[in-house]
Amino acid sequence: MNWFERRIRRYEHRRWATDDNRRVQPFDWGLEHIGGDPMDPDPAGYVRKYAAWAIENSKEWFACEAAEDYQLDAENVLTFTSSLPTLWPENDTVHARLFPGKNKDAAVLVLPNWNAKWHGQDGLCLWLQRLGITSLKLSLPYHNRRMAKGHERADQLVGPNIGLTLQANRQAVQDSRRCLRWLESRGFSKLGILGTSIGSSVGYITLVHDAALQAGGFFHVSTYFADVVSQGMTTNHVWEGMRGHVTVDELREFWAPISPMPYVERGMGAGKNAFMVYGKYDPTFLPGLTEQMLDSLRRHGATPKTVELACGHYSLELAPFSYIAGYRMLTFLRGALS
Repeated sequence: MNWFERRIRRYEHRRWATDDNRRVQPFDWGLEHIGGDPMDPDPAGYVRKYAAWAIENSKEWFACEAAEDYQLDAENVLTFTSSLPTLWPENDTVHARLFPGKNKDAAVLVLPNWNAKWHGQDGLCLWLQRLGITSLKLSLPYHNRRMAKGHERADQLVGPNIGLTLQANRQAVQDSRRCLRWLESRGFSKLGILGTSIGSSVGYITLVHDAALQAGGFFHVSTYFADVVSQGMTTNHVWEGMRGHVTVDELREFWAPISPMPYVERGMGAGKNAFMVYGKYDPTFLPGLTEQMLDSLRRHGATPKTVELACGHYSLELAPFSYIAGYRMLTFLRGALS
């Protein structure tokens, strides 16, 4: 390790350590969240069959109609009912903030990182707005205004509950698609999607399943949901709750439907206009996983544009990395949606 890498890694660890509300949650199969019986004597078998069906029929699994109750208030906050009802009513109302741009054709759906606050990534949306591009920033399931009562974190979106994590990420994709239908109803015909961290995962899956999307921009790139959870620094408390109940190979299979890699291997990313930014010292989306993802994309016909920066996961927010990443990403989106 050179001195600069050590400095970046110290910063990443320091940022990770400042969040003191991470808790190791109990493991659960969560079959009730995916149409199963919690008393099933073979929960692993049920999830395995469910996941295999979802992958094979992903277009149907992620399909949804436009909402019937879109409402945009005076503060430019869009609300509507999610297509997937959950056990937490507060999560079932989707919130998204609109940043209107001068261009009446181009719009970008912005998907923030895990546990993002309500005003997280406003700066990115304002940059898009200055370029004339409208952005709609989605509050992901179980985040900020959608957070389940009694929770401080969005543990349902990434947690040691197998079925709930599957359902929550499926919901995130369907919520995204409902946002896209609303943008289309407002006359936007050139649509892009921009995701960060878990927003990158959800965004890529949305990109390859929604024909209306012309371009996708992603900060941080990885392969399988299970690999990030089991190897990443920011998710080690999640893996701790699963350790001893499932292996990484099993978890990779169970959570395959909410992972980008299976869709890459099916060639669903071929022909899609994508730009990916990642850090060479990232302890959360490990560089080895990023390399696997990019190699697979290229083997299966995709030609994403990429930028590697000498930073990590959190440190991408720091200057000069944030300026380089932001400039390159916004330049890409402006060109792709022109």
